[in-house]
Amino acid sequence: MFTLLEMMTGKDEMQEGQIRKIIHVDMDAFYASVEQLDHPEWRGKPLVVGGNAERGVVAAASYEARAFGIRSAMSSILAAKKCPQLIFAKPRFDRYKEISSTIRDIFYEYTDLVEPLSLDEAFLDVTENKKGFKSAIYIARKIREQIRETTGLNASAGVSYNKFLAKTASDLNKPNGQAVILPEEAEEFLENLPVEKFFGIGKVTAEKMHSYGIHSGKDLKQFSLQFLTSKFGKSGLHYFNIVRGVHLSEVQPNRIRKSVSAENTFDQDLFHPTELSEVLEPIVNELLRRLEKTGINGRTITLKIKYSDYSIQTRSKTLEQYPEPQKIRELAQELLFQEELKSPIRLLGVGVSNLNITEEHEHFGRQLDIPFDEL
Repeated sequence: MFTLLEMMTGKDEMQEGQIRKIIHVDMDAFYASVEQLDHPEWRGKPLVVGGNAERGVVAAASYEARAFGIRSAMSSILAAKKCPQLIFAKPRFDRYKEISSTIRDIFYEYTDLVEPLSLDEAFLDVTENKKGFKSAIYIARKIREQIRETTGLNASAGVSYNKFLAKTASDLNKPNGQAVILPEEAEEFLENLPVEKFFGIGKVTAEKMHSYGIHSGKDLKQFSLQFLTSKFGKSGLHYFNIVRGVHLSEVQPNRIRKSVSAENTFDQDLFHPTELSEVLEPIVNELLRRLEKTGINGRTITLKIKYSDYSIQTRSKTLEQYPEPQKIRELAQELLFQEELKSPIRLLGVGVSNLNITEEHEHFGRQLDIPFDEL
């Protein structure tokens, strides 16, 4: 019987069904790094992609800009205030897709089990791989080296036995780093991990967990499945499993998504039309950022409303043509006020469906459905 360490590092042959070897590769500040690669005069300087000093939203920030507290989805005006010398670069998605395609081709040299999350990150299942390498750690290092040699860009990687842990590991040694979470290390690692560091647990959910005394994985493990589902709905089962290192989702190549959406849960219920109109705008901005990032568009626009009593209502409109961004903005506002609101609102979401999915998007287009407040 082989040890778990041997199965992860390839010190001996793995028996079928014992364990998977999953790699999560994440390009470091991808859009901003591409701009600095193509414009040497911008290297080493704070730079963001998207918007300008007067309006817009940051799509990506260089590490130099992040040192000023600038992050993606931040308003460009706020970013400029934080860093007056900030450089604003116009997005060039054709260029990003070109480099993404090159990186994807590198992935396929090792395995056909590649699940892109966006242009700049993907899961790879290398349990059985084309190179015949036994060590997933070695494969991740070789992929990162090859990306650097081919594109001039840096990538970080995480290695583990499931997607959740691989994704978590890829953030541990950024930028230009690599980490592994071995099966025998997972329990202790997760117990010591702050809940806000768990992939998929963002600021709002973390604050709610803190209100119940849940600050770390060890705290989270003390609560029953019944309690977690009563407080967090269907996500409760996910939290119950991941803190125990259980995540059974397989790497799914060429999966076509059916919708793209963004949503936000408010700190307090809202009812006044002016307030609702204002909070809807950043949600639509986030949706448009995701659409632009993936190159996807859809003909059906849907508004999701969750009221203070947790009842949910959706309102949709389907167009004959794929809409421009401004049309999506207008329709979201129109759907919000097309009929009288019955009570205060705790969540708004906007999504598009009936997508223009093509073979190209099967390779690069899928992105995880992460609520707006979980970014």
